[in-house]
Amino acid sequence: MMKKVWKAAAAMGLAVLLSGCSGQKDAVTATTADTKAADTTAADITAPGTAAAKTEENGKAADANTFTVGFDQDFPPMGFVGDNGEYTGFDLELAKEVADRLGKIFVPQPIAWDAKDMELESGNIDCIWNGFTITGREDSYTWTKPYMENSQVFVVGKDSGIKTLADLAGKVVEVQADSSAEKALQADGKLAETFGTLQTTPDYNTAFMDLEMGAVDAVAMDVIVAAYQIEQRKADFVILEEALAAEEYGVGFKKGNEALRDQVQEQLEAMAADGTLKKISEKWFGKDVTAIGK
Repeated sequence: MMKKVWKAAAAMGLAVLLSGCSGQKDAVTATTADTKAADTTAADITAPGTAAAKTEENGKAADANTFTVGFDQDFPPMGFVGDNGEYTGFDLELAKEVADRLGKIFVPQPIAWDAKDMELESGNIDCIWNGFTITGREDSYTWTKPYMENSQVFVVGKDSGIKTLADLAGKVVEVQADSSAEKALQADGKLAETFGTLQTTPDYNTAFMDLEMGAVDAVAMDVIVAAYQIEQRKADFVILEEALAAEEYGVGFKKGNEALRDQVQEQLEAMAADGTLKKISEKWFGKDVTAIGK
């Protein structure tokens, strides 16, 4: 379940701007097998630029038959822009399947992660579904049950000499703004105080580029995303054995929206029962990493 500082804009203006992106950023490129999988998924997932057509001028959902999912488009493998310019990812594929089963039109809506609450409160999106950590946010949203377990970890260069959390003393550590890793470090103030510098970035693609260039010594992020990034980049990075924090992923809805939450939860449980969750997980991770029904 995860990972550059963005400025928050008005909900509707930001949604239209981001949904207009059609080219892929400097993101991780998939392997041949992953590219084929992503292309297959993308064919069934709404393309960039279409989300704006699904909203009215006041930013509210234009059609009750749509299911608009807010996600960070620079967060592979949960949600990102594929090689063909289409939105794809593990979470988006799950969300698309849920929408289909509910008879709704699936609308993936890219958002700035630090503006996610504004997007949800404005009604521009129906939920946040993108490696979204429940831990520490239990009372801020109406949640589904956890569908995946995750942990926050540190990624470092293989030959950096950093082997333990203690070795991070005096080092430059980078984390995504308003991420679970940042919140975990804020909660564990003693560890963060040992760093030479703790800096934020808008997304983890930039963080990995900073790590590759030696601009930072470590990146704190979700282990699921870290493992995927390392595999795809074929980089000489390793994940420290000591984790920063354990957590769980869920789908977050506006506080009080139990009706839609219950509909989504019902379909997730049905997908677990009929093997669909397992199939999608194996496609993206090579194994079943889901937690529903276990």
